Amino acid sequence: MKIKRTKEQIIYRKKLLRLVRLYEVKEIKRKIINSSISNKQIELLLKKNNISLPQEVLNKNIFFLNWNNLYKTSLLMIALIAFFGVMPFIYKANTKLDEKKLANNNKPLKLDIAKLKEKNDVIKFEVEKDLKNQDNTVRLGAATLNEIFKAADYDLDIVRNTKKVKPIYISVLPSEIDQIENSKDRKEIFIKIILPLILEENKKIISNRNKLFRILGKVNNTNSEKKWLNKKLKEYNIKNIDLSELKIRMDIIPVSLAIAQAAKETGWGTSRFAKEGNALFGQWTYSENGLEPLDSVEGEHKVARFNVLQASVRAYKLNLNTHKVYKDFRKARAELREKDEEINSLKLAKFLNKYAETGKQYTETLEKIIKQNSLMDFDQAKLLPRKSIISGNI
Repeated sequence: MKIKRTKEQIIYRKKLLRLVRLYEVKEIKRKIINSSISNKQIELLLKKNNISLPQEVLNKNIFFLNWNNLYKTSLLMIALIAFFGVMPFIYKANTKLDEKKLANNNKPLKLDIAKLKEKNDVIKFEVEKDLKNQDNTVRLGAATLNEIFKAADYDLDIVRNTKKVKPIYISVLPSEIDQIENSKDRKEIFIKIILPLILEENKKIISNRNKLFRILGKVNNTNSEKKWLNKKLKEYNIKNIDLSELKIRMDIIPVSLAIAQAAKETGWGTSRFAKEGNALFGQWTYSENGLEPLDSVEGEHKVARFNVLQASVRAYKLNLNTHKVYKDFRKARAELREKDEEINSLKLAKFLNKYAETGKQYTETLEKIIKQNSLMDFDQAKLLPRKSIISGNI
């Protein structure tokens, strides 16, 4: 039975099908053969593939484009700024803090638990006055972090079931993480800290990847689009204008694989490199600013130091997506994309044998960490929407 559609529905359907063709959504292409598939079903499948709908784009702009509401919009913005400016869980470092004293203080911060639970907003504890000056970064103790996670209902069992993660950003690991005797508790706090950071970087990559496909789907590109492409070609270390290679490199790292590597490289956050230099992935450097291994000799590499944990995650993903020794890793990931399969960490881990000197033994260890800790439960996790005006969204 053929569905009768209005003129508006037909026009909207054409827009949806354009998105299907542009992003090469094979799952929908197979189902579209059946002409009875509804617009709503196509919308759901597009959302499943993280593709914004035409109506969603319109709704994002209509509030600001409606000049008749400009006065009301201004009043609302002023009210929101005033409200969020006094929110108890946005900390700003206005003076230098005694980090050692704070790290050793077992008493948790006094938090307004009721208000924290009432508001499902970004809790951003990335409080640096200057990213170049690590001394100004607040290091929260493990007891304080657990209090924060509890107040925000941030629980890994809930994440495993709902696939939703609270956008809580922590800049540095607690200095006493190695003193947490219970290995399960130590692993949980480590995962809770780095999971949002990994998801945030993947989210940025997906957003850039979607933009890349939109640009490639156009006949003519604007100057700003060409400038953006040149910037990304340089970022992903592609010397020639090879857009097909850019599509291969600009892709996510499985969450479970990133957690497993961070756990392996830092001993679940207990290594000196992780605590002193926010180095989660043991990346090498010959810079004077790097951290020297205790048994190093003059002229040998050092371990790269980062101002905050987020920078370490970003550098790690760029490393896997650009360095020539991980070409097979990227090729295997692209083949999974081509087959319309999930980006599977266990299938990709074997291609990281050159990440460490132990080769195959290293990849087997990663696979073991992923399986024993059920890390693949987090592969489909998504960050809850940002609602804080501090992060640029309302």
